[in-house]
Amino acid sequence: MRTGGWLRAALLAGAALTGAADANRVYRVQPGDTLWSLAHANGTTVANLLALNPRPAATLRAGEVILLPDREAADEVVTGEVAAPVTPAGAVQVGQAVYYPGRPDATTAMTAAHLTLPKGTWVRVTHRVTGRSVDVLINDRGPFGVPSRIIDLSAAAAQKLGILSEGVAPVTVAVLARP
Repeated sequence: MRTGGWLRAALLAGAALTGAADANRVYRVQPGDTLWSLAHANGTTVANLLALNPRPAATLRAGEVILLPDREAADEVVTGEVAAPVTPAGAVQVGQAVYYPGRPDATTAMTAAHLTLPKGTWVRVTHRVTGRSVDVLINDRGPFGVPSRIIDLSAAAAQKLGILSEGVAPVTVAVLARP
């Protein structure tokens, strides 16, 4: 972790210990966490999380320390209208891709399953070793069981990405468009 990350972690921990963080909790990001999944799990919105944790891009890295609102005060962090949880275009997740037979879709064979992204979301999956990428439509839920696995690709998408022989591949998933 770079020096700025350690400094941020120390400041957040100090704020929590001194009460300066008010009703906020300190949380260490786990592999597979997204802003949307953390917002959903904590009864708040992505906008609230971004207000608590200003950043140039809507991305999280495993091991990063962030602030989460107290569950009882989650909707009070940002005043005004409470928006529905959203996954901003450009949000990125890093982990492993696997493939499965896929759920049929009338518009495309390039489909995938994701645990938290809304169905109808288009994402770009990029193989971190080869640099190959494929755009897929999220139309199912999964993968289940292994936290480092962040997306299940249809066989057609896995073939285009070149991971059929690998079975599991390191990837980056970037949100292109929401439904």
